[in-house]
Amino acid sequence: MHLENSVALVTGASRGIGAAVSRTLAGHGAAVGVNYLNSQAAAEAVVADIIGTGGRAIAVQGDSRDPDDMNAAVRAVEDALGSIDTLVINAAMSFPTKPFLEIDWADFRAKLTGEIASAFHVCRAVVPGMVERRRGSIVAISSTLSRQPAPGYGAHTTAKSGLDGFVKSLALELAPQGIRVNVVAPGLTETDATAHIPGEVKAMMAEHIPMRRCSVPDDIARVVAFLASDMSDYLTGAYLPASGGHLML
Repeated sequence: MHLENSVALVTGASRGIGAAVSRTLAGHGAAVGVNYLNSQAAAEAVVADIIGTGGRAIAVQGDSRDPDDMNAAVRAVEDALGSIDTLVINAAMSFPTKPFLEIDWADFRAKLTGEIASAFHVCRAVVPGMVERRRGSIVAISSTLSRQPAPGYGAHTTAKSGLDGFVKSLALELAPQGIRVNVVAPGLTETDATAHIPGEVKAMMAEHIPMRRCSVPDDIARVVAFLASDMSDYLTGAYLPASGGHLML
């Protein structure tokens, strides 16, 4: 999967899946814009890792829910690295894990609108350039919970389901312009976001995964790299569950 002379922007890339995606894309030759909101030191560490292995990368601060921030971030990446060929929508929106009768509308709405705003605004900033060049790959990080709900995750399931629908609409509209839009849906992945789950609970959950382990960020990053590359040039509107077989479609 050769990505030489290409440029990627990864939102929410200072740690976890976003950091792994940034390193993996860079490892295949892409120059990478590492977006972050608050974790500047962590984002700069990702950039240092990439540069240390001979790659090109810059850290770009910005709230993916804010259109002005995303326009500025895209300009910064293009000025430093060149036109963006790959966009990875990964920025995570926090949410309370509560049953429906315990979660209030404000928290539910914040997750729902934050998730969609994040995807919408960065796409509005990046897509015009892709249309002009008539090529590009957009990859959204969803969740298997969008197809396979779990108790207490109603806000997450609803938001990610909305993201999946957004991707299908974009895929339909942008395919004639040479732009592919796909979803990668991780299952339970070992990141900071799941660090609160006790080890024995993760082990029990892994027993229900055909591959008998939870994923790690690099597992997800390799699927994203495939979708960013020309090896997937006839694939758009797809929902790829990277779950070790836990979700089979």
